[in-house]
Amino acid sequence: MTDTPAGRGHPLDDPLDDFARRTVTVDGTGRTVYVTGSGPAVVLMPEMPGISPDVARFARWMREAGLTVYVPSLFGVDGAHPLAEAGEAIARRACVSAEFRAFAGGGTSPVVSWLRGLARLAHEECGGPGVGAVGLCFTGNFALSMTLEPAVIAPVVNHPSLPLDDPGGLELGAEDAAAVAERVARDGLKVLAYRFENDRWCTGRRFAAYRALLGDAFDGRVLPAESANPSPPPFFRDVVGCAHSVVTAHLVDRDGHPTVRARDEILAYLAERLVNRPEPRSLA
Repeated sequence: MTDTPAGRGHPLDDPLDDFARRTVTVDGTGRTVYVTGSGPAVVLMPEMPGISPDVARFARWMREAGLTVYVPSLFGVDGAHPLAEAGEAIARRACVSAEFRAFAGGGTSPVVSWLRGLARLAHEECGGPGVGAVGLCFTGNFALSMTLEPAVIAPVVNHPSLPLDDPGGLELGAEDAAAVAERVARDGLKVLAYRFENDRWCTGRRFAAYRALLGDAFDGRVLPAESANPSPPPFFRDVVGCAHSVVTAHLVDRDGHPTVRARDEILAYLAERLVNRPEPRSLA
């Protein structure tokens, strides 16, 4: 939705100059994708309102863990510090966009098809046993929907907020939900998920719905609300208004902190599934 480089002048903007900026075309649709690192691939989808400095920081941690990270630009201004008024405007546009199904009854967001294509490309480029998919907030459930691409073997669902009007909804059409459950069971996938308690955008009802769909394959972890960063960027302070973004805006970068432990668990899960797992042997 956006091809805008960082640079609105805020001192906390991230220039993203240690990422390669590419245009990736899938099924005739081109989008900007920021790529960094080496090793097996992970598709890291941004949270609302875009590829913030905190999202970029998370990508760099993945890079340091031995992964190639693909960060697609889906909304917002790339690298911008999340300000309240600008972030609200971006969220409103995304909610009415045909690419996203922000409300109950809409089924699976069409943009997920493009993201599956990006995962296929990333696997072709990086090799390895498969690809990780990490969703955040608005894109949280996309990581699960992407498992319908066979290359995706390590989904991480962080504080999924869609559908906005149904706390127990999963932003999946019925046919896709059945196919996802079948894929997860058939291939023995594990779905790692995080949220804060008392998060009004990602409630216990939503995690219960994941558990009902996936059974023991769903590993949902809940952090105490009081462990969230008390001074997040303005969009998260004034618009989100609660503990929400476990490994980005509400992370407290201090050894032993619950949010840092969550980050390290995600990195270890991705390494186990992508870096340390042998590639499947060819039968040819």
